[in-house]
Amino acid sequence: MQVNIHEAKTHLSKLIRRALEGEEVIIAKRRKPLVRLVVIPGVADTPQLGTAPGLIRRMGDDFDEPVPDFSEYQ
Repeated sequence: MQVNIHEAKTHLSKLIRRALEGEEVIIAKRRKPLVRLVVIPGVADTPQLGTAPGLIRRMGDDFDEPVPDFSEYQ
């Protein structure tokens, strides 16, 4: 798909989505291709668990013990 600069500015989020879906997106000026919108490999759009090692420094020994205040909800 080839679009001109004005259209690219107007519909950038749509063009990014199309590139993420695998479509080639080229931005042109006066019908001459200038740049290609490329997805950076390895970039995830959703957070991954376990990517912040060392965040929990210490967990109490009674972490998984029942909380007395909530006994009526069990």
